[in-house]
Amino acid sequence: MKLYQVRKGQFVYYNNKLHRVYGIKPMYKQSVHLIRLSDLTQHLATAAEVEKYKPKELDSFVYNHKPYTLRKDRKAQEGDTILITNPTPDSLDHYSLNEIEVVDTVDHKGVITMDSNGIKHNEYLLMVPGRSTESRVIDYQTVEPAGEEQLNMDYPDMHTNNSGNLLMPNLGDVYKQTNNDASFETMVVAIQNQTVFLGGGFVVSPEELLDREKWQFQYNLLDQ
Repeated sequence: MKLYQVRKGQFVYYNNKLHRVYGIKPMYKQSVHLIRLSDLTQHLATAAEVEKYKPKELDSFVYNHKPYTLRKDRKAQEGDTILITNPTPDSLDHYSLNEIEVVDTVDHKGVITMDSNGIKHNEYLLMVPGRSTESRVIDYQTVEPAGEEQLNMDYPDMHTNNSGNLLMPNLGDVYKQTNNDASFETMVVAIQNQTVFLGGGFVVSPEELLDREKWQFQYNLLDQ
């Protein structure tokens, strides 16, 4: 792909694995900044190294160590996870293509997510936990995983030590606290070994920042 064809939010394959574009910085040689969906690790690539993929119903992939299948045969319910594939945000919303959010409340027109976005039912695909029998595995572009590698992707919690694969935050990453009724955002201000220091005096581990019931990544200040 040419750099001008790469858009924030696109699903792309890089090194044969499914990623999401979370930033584009043309001034750098590796201009495309990616998050690998299976384990949320960050990667840098050039436009020539990625290939676009458009997710659709019955696609199945691992997100944050858990397999999901995309479906549209039922509406989301409270607590469900959705993939926003057809975003049409209004001026008060701040979601974009292929963002993954957790549903807070539901009405007949759409859902309100824990990020306070109002999303109509025709804007998302539901991420149903597990791989349905009719699903298409899209974690890999050309080589289907087999044996232990497939097992690792489907049941990563079987492994007791995933620390080497954890997403390490970057300075300037902004997170929203999701287990707080009031909207609260804070920024990574320092990192020392496996300890992350957030604005407001919070001290957390990378594992805690990956827990979507506690924190949710918003953006990095350098991407604004």
